[in-house]
Amino acid sequence: MWRAAAVWALRGAPGAGAPRAASGAAAAQLRRRLESELEEIRGAGTWKSERVISSRQGPHLQLAGGGIINFCANNYLGLSSHPEVIRAAVEALEKFGAGLSSVRFICGTQSIHKDLEEKIARFHQREDAILYASCFDANAGIFEALLTPEDAVLSDELNHASIIDGIRLCKANKYRYKHMDMQDLEAKLKEAQKHRLRLVATDGAFSMDGDIAPLREICQLAHKYDALVFIDECHATGFLGPNGRGTDELLGVMDKVTIINSTLGKALGGAAGGYTTGPKPLIDLLRQRSRPYLFSNSLPPAVVGCASKALDLLMESNAIAQSMAAKTQRFRSKMTAAGFTISGKDHPICPVMLGDARLASVMAEDMLNRGIYVIGFSYPVVPKGKARIRVQISAVHSDEDIDRCVEAFTQVGQKHGALP
Repeated sequence: MWRAAAVWALRGAPGAGAPRAASGAAAAQLRRRLESELEEIRGAGTWKSERVISSRQGPHLQLAGGGIINFCANNYLGLSSHPEVIRAAVEALEKFGAGLSSVRFICGTQSIHKDLEEKIARFHQREDAILYASCFDANAGIFEALLTPEDAVLSDELNHASIIDGIRLCKANKYRYKHMDMQDLEAKLKEAQKHRLRLVATDGAFSMDGDIAPLREICQLAHKYDALVFIDECHATGFLGPNGRGTDELLGVMDKVTIINSTLGKALGGAAGGYTTGPKPLIDLLRQRSRPYLFSNSLPPAVVGCASKALDLLMESNAIAQSMAAKTQRFRSKMTAAGFTISGKDHPICPVMLGDARLASVMAEDMLNRGIYVIGFSYPVVPKGKARIRVQISAVHSDEDIDRCVEAFTQVGQKHGALP
C-alpha cells in the first residue's frame, strides 16, 4: 500500500499536472500589483529576456535562431569548455558523486574541497581560503561575521550589489565614498577614526564600467588612517596582473590588501562557487559564524574539480592570462575610432556608452539579428541615464570575431542614430 501511496504522491492526484493559482482576495490583489509592475518594466524598455542556448559556453553559440558570436559572457579565459577542465569535472563526479546533501560542518567536506581551498590560498599568496556557493554568498557572509557596531566600513558607491547587500546585513557604521574618489575616501576615513576598526571595501574591477580601482592610493590611505582593505576580484581573478592573480598583483599591492573575495564562476571554469581568502584567523572565524557558509550545501564535486583544474592551468603558465591584453586593445581602439565612447581602460569589460535605455535595448536586439550576442544594461543595474551595451572580450575570441563585432556595431549605431 505504501508504494501505491508514494506513486500517487509523486504523480499527484488526477489533474495535478495543471498549474494552480492561489485563490482569495489577497492573492488576486498581489497578482494585479505584480502584473502592473511588470508592465511598467516593459514600458520603460528595461525588460530582461533570457535567450536559450543549445550549445556549450564559448565564443560561438547556438541559439534557437542559429549560430552567433558571443560577446557577453564572463568566460574571460575560455575555460568554460576547455577539454581538460571538462575532464576534471567528469572525474570528480565519478569519484566523489553528484553532491554532499549536507553543509560543510556536518558531513559535507571532502578532500577535494580542502585541496581547492589550499590551492586558492596558494594562488593568491594568502594564508587560507574558504569556499562558498557563490561570491554573492561570500560577500553576504563576511561583513556581518567580521564587523560589529564598534567598527566602520567604507564602500565605493558603485560597488557590486552583493557587496552592498552584504554591508547592509552587518551592524557596522556605514560610509559611502564617491566612485574611485580618493579625496572623498580620505574625508570619510578621517570621520571614521572614532571607530574601533575601519574596513575599506571596493571592487577590484567594476563590472559595469570596466574601470579598475586605484588600489595603490586606497592602500596608502588605509595605511595612513590605520584601516584594512577588502577587494572583490570577480572581474579580475585569472587575467589581471602578470600571473592573473588580480588587481592587487597588477598594481603591486598584494602585501597591503587584507581580504580578497572572488568567484569560480567566471574566468576559473565558469561553473559556480566563490571564496574568501586572507588571514587564517579570519577564515577560521568565517567557518564558525558566516551564515551563508554554515547554512548552504557544499559545492558539488564536479564544480570543485573543474575550478581546481582551471587553477592548475593558470599556475602552470601565464600565457592564457596574458593573451587578453592585445584582444582587448584591438576592440577598444577600433570602437573608439568608429566614434563610440568606451568606458573603463585596459579591461576586457568594454561598456559602449549610449545613455538611453531604449536605445541600448533596441541596438542590442539589432546586434543579435546580425549574429553578435551582446546585452544592453540600464536602470536599476546601472544609474539612470547611463545605459550601455556591455561587451566582454575573451581569450578565445579571434581577431575576425572582434572585427565582425566592431563592424556590426558601426552599422547598428548609424542605423539608430548613435553614430553620425
